Amino acid sequence: MARIDRSAKPDMQVQQILDALTEYERHHPQAQIEGRRHNPVSIRLRIIDPDLHGMDRLDREPEIWKLLHRLPEDVFVNITMLLLLTPDEAQHSLASQEFDHPVPTGV
Repeated sequence: MARIDRSAKPDMQVQQILDALTEYERHHPQAQIEGRRHNPVSIRLRIIDPDLHGMDRLDREPEIWKLLHRLPEDVFVNITMLLLLTPDEAQHSLASQEFDHPVPTGV
């Protein structure tokens, strides 16, 4: 579906992370993959994918972490949130709402 940088301005590290998830996107074409620079030391990720329906939340993570661990360490350490949700879960998730409307940080 799409890989989207939702940062206030284009961010090279967010783009590196989104690029690392190209393989996931290829195997899950309906997935919406989003990244957002939350502050100078925090990047948040959200994947909304109907293929996650029926999967235990913990079973959703290994495929993603395998791809993210390929990133350079200085990029990887900035990932502070990873949301893996079905479209229905995304509508009701407080964390997903926070992703869409982040509370500003003092950092």
